[in-house]
Amino acid sequence: MYNKERAVALEAVRSAAVLCRAVQSEITPDVLTKKDRSPVTVADFGAQALICRALAREFRRDPVIGEEDAESLRQPSNEGLLARLVEHVGAVLPGSGEKEICEWIDHGGFGEYSDRFWTLDPIDGTKGFLRKEQYAISLSLIVNGEIVLGVLGCPNLPARMGDPDERGVAFVAQKGGGTVSVSLEGETRPVPVSVSTRVDPTTIRFCESVEKAHSSHDDAARIAKRLGIVADSVRLDSQAKYAVVARGEAEAYLRLPKDDVYREKIWDHAGGAIVVTEAGGRVTDITGAPLNFTGGRTLLNNRGVIVTNGLTHDAIIESIRALDIV
Repeated sequence: MYNKERAVALEAVRSAAVLCRAVQSEITPDVLTKKDRSPVTVADFGAQALICRALAREFRRDPVIGEEDAESLRQPSNEGLLARLVEHVGAVLPGSGEKEICEWIDHGGFGEYSDRFWTLDPIDGTKGFLRKEQYAISLSLIVNGEIVLGVLGCPNLPARMGDPDERGVAFVAQKGGGTVSVSLEGETRPVPVSVSTRVDPTTIRFCESVEKAHSSHDDAARIAKRLGIVADSVRLDSQAKYAVVARGEAEAYLRLPKDDVYREKIWDHAGGAIVVTEAGGRVTDITGAPLNFTGGRTLLNNRGVIVTNGLTHDAIIESIRALDIV
C-alpha cells in the first residue's frame, strides 16, 4: 500500500535536494554578514515548486499543506529573485517558466486539511542551510489524521554513521513497514534503520536545536540533571534530529515549549515523526499525548514535542511533570 506514493515522494525529494545543494553552494561569507536570506528563499520556493509539481501530476486531488506561496514572487520588487528561481528550477527541470513555477508553488501554499493530504517543509532549518550545515526536506502523507508515509531528505547528513566523507541520505518510512535509509544520489539498496537500545542515563544522549530560540535549552538541562544524564547534547538544525534519533545516534530529541501560546507547525514534525516511530521509537507532546494532525496547519492540540527511542520516553515525560515545565 502507498508504494506509488512512496516512489513519487522519494524522487521528488531527490530532485529538490539537487536544487538545494546548487543554491547552497553559492552562499558566501558576505551573505551571512549581511544576513541575506535570499539563498534560502530561492531554495524554499524551488524545492516546493519541484515537489508540488510531482505531486500534482500524479495525485491531482491531494491537497498539499506547505510553508510557502508565490504571492510575493509576483511583486515587481522581487523580479530578480524570481529570475534566480527560474534559473535554478530550470537547471533541474529544463523549460520551466515563471508562470508554471509560481503555480506549482501555490499548489502547496493554500492546501487545507482533508481526509488525505500531503504536508511539506521544503527547507527545514533555515539557519543551518545558510551556515552550510544541517537542513532537511520533509514530505509526508496524512490519511484520516494519521501519517502513513514520510520522506526525510538530509542533504548534508553523513550517509552512514562515522563516515563524514559521504553525505546525503533520505529516510523513508511507511506505516507498518519500518524505516530505511537510501542515498540521495540515486537508487541504492535500502538499509533498515532502528533506534538505539540505550536506557542507562550515563550513556544516553539528548539531541537539541542549535538555535536556543526554537526550544528551551534550560529546561532540557534540568531534565538531564534530574535523570543523571552526563553526555553532552548532540546539537544540529532541522528534522535531521529525528534522523539522528531514528538511526541510534541519540536517544531523545526535546522540543520544549518556551511559552503556552506557540503551537508547532505540522510540516516541522510529520515527516520526522513517522521516520522515528517506524524505526521503533516514540513521539508525543510533553504530556505524553500523541501528536494530533487534524488541526490544520498547526499541532493545535499539542504542546511541544518529545522524540525518543521509546525506552527513555516515560522517564522523560515523568521528569517534565515533576519539574513543572510549561
